[in-house]
Amino acid sequence: MTPHTLNPAVARRDSSSKARVALIRPKKPLRWITTAAVVAAVVGLHAVAIEGTDFKPELLVDGWKGMAAFIGDAFPPDLSWDRTIRPGLEATLVTLWIGLLGTTLSVPFALLLAALAAENTTPHRLVYQAARAVLSFFRAVPDIVFALIFVTAVGLGPFAGVLALICHNTGVMGKLWAESMEEIDAGPQEALRTAGANRIQQVANATLPMVVPQFVGLLLYRFDVNVRSSLVLGLVGAGGIGLLINQSIKSFQFDSMLTHILIVLVLIIVVDQFSAWIRRRLAA
Repeated sequence: MTPHTLNPAVARRDSSSKARVALIRPKKPLRWITTAAVVAAVVGLHAVAIEGTDFKPELLVDGWKGMAAFIGDAFPPDLSWDRTIRPGLEATLVTLWIGLLGTTLSVPFALLLAALAAENTTPHRLVYQAARAVLSFFRAVPDIVFALIFVTAVGLGPFAGVLALICHNTGVMGKLWAESMEEIDAGPQEALRTAGANRIQQVANATLPMVVPQFVGLLLYRFDVNVRSSLVLGLVGAGGIGLLINQSIKSFQFDSMLTHILIVLVLIIVVDQFSAWIRRRLAA
């Protein structure tokens, strides 16, 4: 006789343990089928995307002569001070100012909407939903669309670019800041609430001090992005060096276009280094 035969209780426990192990053990065939289905779906989506976008690398190979001629027309760059470099530097400063104002002037709106769109700081659920909807709208509409709208309202020039960046940046920064507020420790805010502090006092004295480092980091990141975006906004008439690049292309002055692109490259490097220096200073 086996021990299980002598002790029915032990046999029942042993059989139930085996049943639990069988339930816990992953079903390998099902897992492989799921993986294969996911891979097939991804491959199918890419096939549809390639067909829908007319993705034909052979066209790039066939058109290399046209690209070579275009690049050849751009070299050497036009280094004339009065005709190209000085206007390019002046337009670069305008581009920088567009990115700066588009970032800083959006801070009050983004901060207010972030406080209303964070679950731990919003005064009411309806306010939370409304603030989220406003942020989603500003974030969903591209800045270049805002620029086209404001160009029709205020005319060509950098002011339209600033307004466009304010709107789009409010949506992006508001969402990021709201998520930062929701991730903080709720202890200090609960302590102030218990002590009788109102909602504004809780946010000002508990929430904001804890998220300032994240806020500054996100602000610097958005400044970097906005400077780059202001280059594109110039292509639709919102001022800056993007406007000069567009004019150079339309007038077939590709050597001037290359000079302006090189100036843009220097601007981006300077902005990147400045942002990195600020982050190092804050982390020290």
